[in-house]
Amino acid sequence: MSVFTVQDFLKKKKEGRNITMLTAYDYPFARIVDEAGIDAVLVGDSLGMVVQGLENTLPVTMDEMIYHTKLVTRAIKKAMVIGDMPFMSYQTGIYESIKNAGRFLKEAGASAVKMEGGAEIAEQITAMTKSDIPVMAHIGLTPQSIHRMGGYKVQGKTEEAAKKLIEEAHIVEDAGAFSLLLEAIPMTLAKKIREELSIPTIGIGAGPHCDGQILVLHDVIGLFERFVPKFVKQYANIKEEALKAVKSYKEEIEKGIFPSDEQSFK
Repeated sequence: MSVFTVQDFLKKKKEGRNITMLTAYDYPFARIVDEAGIDAVLVGDSLGMVVQGLENTLPVTMDEMIYHTKLVTRAIKKAMVIGDMPFMSYQTGIYESIKNAGRFLKEAGASAVKMEGGAEIAEQITAMTKSDIPVMAHIGLTPQSIHRMGGYKVQGKTEEAAKKLIEEAHIVEDAGAFSLLLEAIPMTLAKKIREELSIPTIGIGAGPHCDGQILVLHDVIGLFERFVPKFVKQYANIKEEALKAVKSYKEEIEKGIFPSDEQSFK
């Protein structure tokens, strides 16, 4: 199987086949995600919460994002790797945004970047695209804007808000984005956006009518307990299994069971 590319995103939309995406932040889990056949992996700034234990994504730095993206790209053989532009890595202007986005491709081995926002970052998207840096746009609930939005709330619920999101979707498409992530919006609105755009839409809390879906890996496998969004489906509880294993290890040491002759040299 060949490496998944921007052209494959577009081809899957054209053929009506759903795109599969997950996040990953390190080598072991990236290997698992890739072996499972996931189309694209986002090294999300969500690592601030699920890996670093922060309250939100705002403190995550470019250097941290580059570090984690390097870990992921070392493991990936088939999936497309997308680096998430952290807060203040692109809002300060075109030059800085291109420079920082370029680091994901040049230093970390990613194939594209993701940026939150609509009209306010259209110039950055165009400039990056012209610099051969593919961009996935991201509208709806944008976690880097939690202070302005007043927290993690569903977006586009009123007629006016929905109209604005549709306009934003067209703006980022016209700016050159190869795909659009829709987060926490009504599924009827996501369906309308999908139907109006020629680029694929990726949903997270946007219902079943997008061209593809993404979730945070740690939510999917039960490794993040602080809160579970409504749109998450947990497919395993790795935390419980890991806790059992560590407790068994502790107990066997205390009882003198481990290490046994089998784990010892003669």
